[in-house]
Amino acid sequence: MSVRLPQPELHTPRLHLREVRGDDALALYAIHSDAQVMRYWSYPAWTQLAQAQAKVDDIARQRREQDILVWAIADADSDLLIGTIAVFAWNSEQGRAEIGYSLHRDWQGRGLASEALQPVIEHLFNERGLRRLEADIDPRNLPSCRLVERFGFQREGLLRQRWQLNGELCDSALYGLLCQDFRPGS
Repeated sequence: MSVRLPQPELHTPRLHLREVRGDDALALYAIHSDAQVMRYWSYPAWTQLAQAQAKVDDIARQRREQDILVWAIADADSDLLIGTIAVFAWNSEQGRAEIGYSLHRDWQGRGLASEALQPVIEHLFNERGLRRLEADIDPRNLPSCRLVERFGFQREGLLRQRWQLNGELCDSALYGLLCQDFRPGS
């Protein structure tokens, strides 16, 4: 597959961060079909496995056509996809991009999201030369807000009623991280 941005595999003691593969669809579906995991996303939980396969196909297409990176967060021992990290809205000229992440409910609360985000952020700042990362988080998602704040992200604004999901109007807290404010090892 020809890609615009090369995406390295990254390793941590418990995780293997790699490209999303076709055989990841079932594991991706397990994450995105969980209403609890998807509670604060801008789209509802999936209801069909075909949605996961379409997403895997879409990731491959985006990697060929756009400046986007999507890492599978995989368990280092089994290589099972347990989450994803996406870097999108990439603007090389401005040195900025947006970052988003998800983690299967059974793997939450173990520090794995932090363990996965750190090498990705380091790669984006040190290897890709970005100066700014942004995250859009539902302000009610306190664990996610605390996670990015530990790395030095600052809450820079609130977009009121930005999303309408399942009949509910939802706000977005906008977070920004400058390279010089990054706190690794958080």
